[in-house]
Amino acid sequence: MSIITISRGTYSKGKQIAEELAQRLDYECVSRDILLEASEDFNIPELKLVRALHDSPSVLDRFTFGTEKYISFIRSALLEHLKKDNVIYHGLAGHFFLTGISHVMKVRIIGDMGNRIKEEMKRENISEKKARYILQKDDEERRKWAQQLYGIDTWDPRLYDIVLHVDNLNVTDIVDILAQAITCKCFKTTPESNQIMQDISFAAKVKTLLVEKFPTVKVAAKHGRIHVTVKSLVSKKNHVQQEISLLLNDVKGIKELKTDIDPIVFQN
Repeated sequence: MSIITISRGTYSKGKQIAEELAQRLDYECVSRDILLEASEDFNIPELKLVRALHDSPSVLDRFTFGTEKYISFIRSALLEHLKKDNVIYHGLAGHFFLTGISHVMKVRIIGDMGNRIKEEMKRENISEKKARYILQKDDEERRKWAQQLYGIDTWDPRLYDIVLHVDNLNVTDIVDILAQAITCKCFKTTPESNQIMQDISFAAKVKTLLVEKFPTVKVAAKHGRIHVTVKSLVSKKNHVQQEISLLLNDVKGIKELKTDIDPIVFQN
């Protein structure tokens, strides 16, 4: 039992690879469906979720924490799905949400820019110059998104277990390689890695209940013990703790709740 995340750019055949690999392994394959689930669960227009995932955060979003809020909803929906195991997720952000989980195989599929340009020209019936501009802009937006929200460069191969070049290998070759790689012992689910997965999923769920009121909230979970940290004036500590307890009052599975205040310091 394992999880595979596939990060890919436009025209890298990542979707086809994910679907064929899922069929080979008898895994569930998910991508955009996560946005639909999050949209329905949290009553948010899907377009906002799409923009939260694919556009680099604007200055306004970073100030109001709008993008971070939508990302927390997507993360919760994704983790709820993936904690079942035997799932392949293809699309942006999957590997960011699953750091620290040993039974996740993180894959990056890359393609030659020249071939990608040809595909864009053919699909959109546009010039080579226009196609190059569109692809470069899309790549840069995705890269900025990760850098601004997580301080991570999606092009850094150290983020992935496997990086494969789709132009040197065909889809069948890549599926063969990944199907073999996932059998490695290091990617097998253990009781310990499963518990970590359950904990981060629970923490993500709790965060969705608090993020509207406390946009910078941090939540950690371990065996049902929840640790919440929020920025606030120290003088409001008791009020904040009461608010959080009320917001989480109906959540099943919380065995213990601890709330800490990260003091707001005003500069002279």
